[in-house]
Amino acid sequence: MTRRSCSVYAVGIICALLMVVGVGLYVAQTFRTIMHNRLKKEIVLVEGSRVFASWKTPPPPVYMEFFFFNLTNMDEFLKGAKPVVNQIGPYTYREYRYKDNVTMMENDTLVSAYNIKSFVFLSDKSVGDPNVDAITTVNIPLWAVMNKLKGNYLKSFGVNLIISATKSDFFTTRTVNELLWGYEDPLLARLSSSSPEIDKIFGLMYKKNGTNSGEFVYQTGVQNYMDYGRVKTWKGQSQLTFWNSNISNSINGSDGSAFHPLLEKDERIYIFTPDLCRTIYMEYEKDVEVNGIPAYRFTPPRSVLASKEENPDNEGFCVTKDECLGTGLLKVSPCRKAAPVVASFPHFYLADDKFVEAIEGMSPVREQHQTFLDLNPTTGVIVRANKRAQINVLLSKLSGFSVVIDDASAARVQKLLLIVTLVSSFPLIIVGLGLIMLLVFIILLVRDRRQKTSGDDNTSYCPVSDKEKDDPQNGTFIGLTPKADPQA
Repeated sequence: MTRRSCSVYAVGIICALLMVVGVGLYVAQTFRTIMHNRLKKEIVLVEGSRVFASWKTPPPPVYMEFFFFNLTNMDEFLKGAKPVVNQIGPYTYREYRYKDNVTMMENDTLVSAYNIKSFVFLSDKSVGDPNVDAITTVNIPLWAVMNKLKGNYLKSFGVNLIISATKSDFFTTRTVNELLWGYEDPLLARLSSSSPEIDKIFGLMYKKNGTNSGEFVYQTGVQNYMDYGRVKTWKGQSQLTFWNSNISNSINGSDGSAFHPLLEKDERIYIFTPDLCRTIYMEYEKDVEVNGIPAYRFTPPRSVLASKEENPDNEGFCVTKDECLGTGLLKVSPCRKAAPVVASFPHFYLADDKFVEAIEGMSPVREQHQTFLDLNPTTGVIVRANKRAQINVLLSKLSGFSVVIDDASAARVQKLLLIVTLVSSFPLIIVGLGLIMLLVFIILLVRDRRQKTSGDDNTSYCPVSDKEKDDPQNGTFIGLTPKADPQA
C-alpha cells in the first residue's frame, strides 16, 4: 500500500469519526446543555453578573407617548346624544428608569429595590405644545367625589352646594400639561380645607415624575433560573388586598423588566403591574426578528380582561356583583381611592363590541393598539416592547347630585335655610313672646283696676231722707212705713 493510499484511508477514518462524534454530540445535546447551564449561572441578579448592571439601569431608550380623546359634542352629549371624540397626540416623553436602594438579601437569593421613573418632554416627537394644547374631557375629580359619596344623602347634599359654589361641571377643558402633571382643582381645594387628607392637586401622572411605586423584592434566580426577576413581595405584601379572590390578589411573575432565559413557546409569562393593581399574563403569538436577533412575541390574550362568564378566574376582579363591566374592561377603583377609573386596551381593543359602538371615534386596530413583548428565547432579553393602555372614567347617574341646582333641590335648600333661620332666631322669638306676654299682662292689670274703681262707685252709701243729715249722732235713720190694715 502506497503512502498516498494510507493518507486517503486516514482522512476517511477521521471524517467518519468526526461525523459519528458530531452526530452523537448533537443527539445528546451536550454542548447545548453546557451552554444552557452556563446561561443559568450567568443570568442572575447578583453583583458582578453579566445582567446586573443593565437590570439596574436599562440601556435602551424608553418612550412614553400620551394620546387624548377630545370630546367635541359636550352639550349634545349632556342632552343624551352619543359622545363624539377625536384622538389627539402623541405627546412624547423620554422615560428614564433605574433601580434605587438596591440591597442583596438572604445569601443573594433575594434583592430589594425601588423603581424610579422620570420623564422629559420631546417636542420633535410630539404633535404640539402640552402647555398650550387644550383637551375637553371628563372632570375626573368631580366624578370621583360624587362616586365616593353616593348613597350618603347628607354628605352629598353638602357637596352639592360646594359643587355649585365652585362652578364645577361634568366636563373640563385643560391643557395637556395640566391633565398629565397636575392642576389645582377648585372642588378638591374646597374639600381639602376641611379634610387635609384630600389632595387639592389632580393629574394623571401627578407625583409620578422622579418617584417610585413602592419597594419590590425580587428573586435573583440563584436557586432556580425560572425564578430570575420574579417578584416576591411588593410594599411588603406577597398578596394584594384589592380584589375578592386569591387568584385575583396573587402577585406573580416579574415586573416586566426581566424574564428568565430559555423561554418556551408553550409557556405563559406573568407580569405584575402596579398601574393595574394586578398580575396579567401573556402568551406566545409568533416568531419575529429585531435587528437580526430572533425573538418570540408574547401578547395578552382576550382572556386576561375577559368577563367572568368567559373566564371564571376573573370573577374576583368584580368590585361588586353588580359591577362586572364585561370583556375588555377592568375597574381599578379599589386601588384608586374609589375613583370610577376603568382600564382597557386603547380604543377598546379586545373588548366587547358594545363599548366600541358606544363612542363615536373608537377604531381598534391590532397593529396600533396591541400590547406585546418581543423576547429573545435563549437569554430572555427584551429586544422590543410596546405597552399600550387606555384610562377611562365610568359615567353613571348618581342620585343626590346636581351640578346645576334644579327646582327640587332648590326647594329643599329653601326649606333648610328656613329651618336654619328659625333656629338661629329662636332666642329673639322667645324675647318677642315675652314682650307680648308683658303687654297682655299690663292690659289685663289696667282693666282690672278700672273694674275695681267702677265697683266702689256703685255700692257707696246714700241717705234715704234729709233727717239723716240733721242727725247729730250721725246715726242711721230708718224710715218706717205704716203697715196697711188688712181689714181696711
